[in-house]
Amino acid sequence: MRLKDKVAIITGGARGIGKAVSELFTKEGAIVIIWDLLAEGENTAREITKKGGVVGFTKISVTDKAAIEVEAERIYDKYGKIDILINNAGITKDRTLHKMSEAEWDAVIDVNLKGVFLCTQVVSQYMKEAGYGRIVSAASNVGLRGNFGQTNYSATKAGVIAMSKTWTLELGKYGITANAVAPGFTLTEMTEQIPKEHVEKMKSQIPLQKAAIPMDIAYGYLYLASDEASYVSGICLTIDGGISR
Repeated sequence: MRLKDKVAIITGGARGIGKAVSELFTKEGAIVIIWDLLAEGENTAREITKKGGVVGFTKISVTDKAAIEVEAERIYDKYGKIDILINNAGITKDRTLHKMSEAEWDAVIDVNLKGVFLCTQVVSQYMKEAGYGRIVSAASNVGLRGNFGQTNYSATKAGVIAMSKTWTLELGKYGITANAVAPGFTLTEMTEQIPKEHVEKMKSQIPLQKAAIPMDIAYGYLYLASDEASYVSGICLTIDGGISR
């Protein structure tokens, strides 16, 4: 039980990678609170509870600072601590540079970058008081190498990596680590909309010749959130089958 009795907030935990992280963390003994705008979060929490996990769900936007403050305080009042923050919530609105609207740019920046900033700004205050914390944020390998049609998304993921390195400097003296995880192509509900031939082409470009599944990424989060990674901070753990070698 690598996370026994740890209290973890997982944003975007309703489905995909976030759901896998929520499932894995509860198996490892954590008390998980899922923050998500999707109503599916309720179903995810119910599924995990049936399997014996301790999990709650709150419908919340990571861009709403007032709501984040209220919910973080509620969690702290109930459990007396917040040990882990997984900044997993994110969206895409892909379009090439000259076709991308300002609204599409703003929407992705708001959730993927500002949302990570707001959640960390609020939750890390509780970690500072406790002298302990694990912050792990979702980057992407496109934040390291770019990707066609993803100016907005790539920018946010590069920003998440830079913010994590900055928080390492600012929060390390309080016993808080800050790291990022950079997944590659991962099979989730979002990728089900991609034509099969495109999926096969992407797989062929990966040295391991296959796409990740959400649990492949979740194990990276588990390591960085555990006490085994107590001396690991400021890194970006790339999990993409070797494509960013």
